[in-house]
This record gives sequence, structure tokens and C-alpha cells, in this order.
Amino acid sequence: MEMTELRALLTPEGLDLLDALGPVDSTADVARAVTRLRAAGHSPDLVSAVVGQARLRSRAVAKFGEFAGRMLFTRAGLEQATRLGVAARHAQRMRAAGRTRVADLGCGIGGDALAFAGAGLDVRAVDADEVTAAIAAFNLAPFSASVQHATAEETSLDGVDAVWLDPARRTAGHTETRRVSADDYSPSLDWAFDVAARMPTGIKLGPAHDRDALPENAEAQWVSADGSVVELVLWTGELARDGVRRAALVIRGDSSHELTATADAEDADVRRLGEYVHEPDGAVIRARLIGDVARALDAGMLDHRIAYLTSDAALTSPFVQSFRVRETMPATPKAINAVLAANDIGTLEIKKRGVDVDPASFRRSLKLRGTRAATLLLTRVGDRRIAVLADRVGAADD
Repeated sequence: MEMTELRALLTPEGLDLLDALGPVDSTADVARAVTRLRAAGHSPDLVSAVVGQARLRSRAVAKFGEFAGRMLFTRAGLEQATRLGVAARHAQRMRAAGRTRVADLGCGIGGDALAFAGAGLDVRAVDADEVTAAIAAFNLAPFSASVQHATAEETSLDGVDAVWLDPARRTAGHTETRRVSADDYSPSLDWAFDVAARMPTGIKLGPAHDRDALPENAEAQWVSADGSVVELVLWTGELARDGVRRAALVIRGDSSHELTATADAEDADVRRLGEYVHEPDGAVIRARLIGDVARALDAGMLDHRIAYLTSDAALTSPFVQSFRVRETMPATPKAINAVLAANDIGTLEIKKRGVDVDPASFRRSLKLRGTRAATLLLTRVGDRRIAVLADRVGAADD
């Protein structure tokens, strides 16, 4: 969205049109809406802004739920925004630490700032992009929050008792952007880490951020939501928990579970394939806490290079997906097809670790003609590629 479109949208006429348009979910919906609004005599800028926002609101429901229907977005801002359920946990951390006034530097369209303000914190939100700052101001209008169009570096931190930093990790823009290296984040990581050393701070980073570049005195918390690792947050000062340097927060729906440690966990021993295989959640893997999970499950590593655990005990946990082993075989279509036929398998989930296989392409080589369902795990044990036919055990959040 450009400023001309935003100005056209931020009028009584524009906002009324947007609210009246309703969901726009598909390309066909877009075409119909554009044709109807243009036929009604509305300007091209207004039509583009209204239809674009309606489409973004439909997409935003996955992150913001019912709040999406009263918010504005840019495409890039929505892609990079924190899910509201995750942002709420950031706000809970602030409140638990006794923080009352937070500066959100690099606020984007205001996802985290919404959660902070909704939790009763006074929020000073800042973004370096003029259009994005204007959209954040609209989204935060019902709350106790101020929004500034400014860079993080030029923003005064007087009067705040905590900082939230979300450095830009992509090129500037409202639509197509690309990732940049850590050396090109804005504000720079050196600047962000300096602020974090002086004030209680949360810094949101990508989950694959170089672990060797993390400050030693910060708590590093990897967060997964509904099976996807969505962020790494570094917490400092009073926002960091005593004795916690590594944490994996696993959120599924409305429930959450967390594993914490003082340091990376020691790996578990490798053992032969048992009756169960366990796949650790991505946040557990990123936090390097697989060993702690393995010991809790009385499990070992299937291979020291691969994040599959195995055990004979009928145990599971919120930090893994567990599978009961039916049969093992060589990871070849011929061997697998024979086992699928013998087990009457017609519906198959395919998962893989440690093997260079595209599951979608591999599926085309399989004969799925049965009436039952199962999971196929493709992996490596030593130098052998193996396939494991298995059944899921319960759910990760049971």
C-alpha cells in the first residue's frame, strides 16, 4: 500500500466501503469486488486500497482472529507480524516482571503493541516507515498507546521501563521483500544488544538465528505455534528468568507447555529402534533440549545426527509427536509398497529426517490402494536409509 491509497482509505467513505465489502478470499472475489466498486464510480486508488485491505483482513484472521476485522495491514506487515496469541505471552512476560511502560521499537502494523496495550501497559510504538506507522496508529487507536514515525535509534527511552525490539530482517517495502543478513538488520544487532544490556528488553529474531551470536547473559526462548517454529526471543534484565538460558515454548491452540534449562542439554545416547519413535517439536530442537526430552521419555537417539528419539516405554509428552512402530523396511518404493499392501494402507502421512527426499514426489512412487491410514517415517540409521511404518500416538497437546 502506498500513501495515496492509504489517504483514500482513511476517510469515512473508504472505511465504510471496507466494512461493507466483507471477506475477499480468492482471486475471483477480488475481480468481482473491483468491477463492482469501479462501476459504482469509486476512484482507482480507493478501489485498490479497499479491495486490498479486504483481502488482507481475510488472511489476517489466522493471526489476529476476530480483531482482524477492524485492523488495517500491509502485505509485508501482515507476513512479519507476531500472532496475537504469541504476542499475548510477550505481554504476560512484561506484566509478570512488573513492567508498566514499554517502548515497541519497530512496531510494524502493531501486533505486539496491541497485546501490550490490551494487557494494560502504556505503549510507545515506533516505526521507521511512514505508511506502516500510520497503519499502526489506526490499529492502536482504541488503546492507551502513542505511535511515532521515527527510527528506533532516534527514539527517546525516557519514561519507559522496558523495551520490545523487532529489528527489520527484510528489505524495506509493503509488498515483495527479501531477507537480509544479520549484519544488515535495522536497527543493527549491535545497537539492539547495547539497549538490552542497559534496560529490560525483549528482542524478536528469526528462529534460525546464529546461536553463536547470542549474548551470553540473555535468556533465549524459541517459540512454536501449532507445529511451526515462529520466533526466537532474547530476554534481558528483569524480563529474563533466574537460571534460565534456554527455553522451548510450545503453543497448540489455547494450551502451552514450556521446557527450560540453564544451558543446552547433553545429548542422549544412541539406541536401537524400539517400539516407539518420537519427533521433538521444532522449538525443542532449536533450543537444543532434545536430551532432556529423551530422558523424560526414557528414550534415546535413533542416530546421533538426526532428531528422532526411540523408546520401548509407552510415554509421550507435549514436546514430541509420538508414533508406535509397526514395521521397518529399506527406504525403497518396492519394499515400502509391499508393506503398504500387506497393511491395507490407503492414506499415508510421510515425514522425513536425514534423507534427501521430497515427500510429494516420493508419494507418487507409492501404491496407496487400501482402506487404512498410517505414517511413514523416512530416515537414516548410520549409513542405512530406512522406512518406518507407524501409527500416531494421541496428540501432542494431550
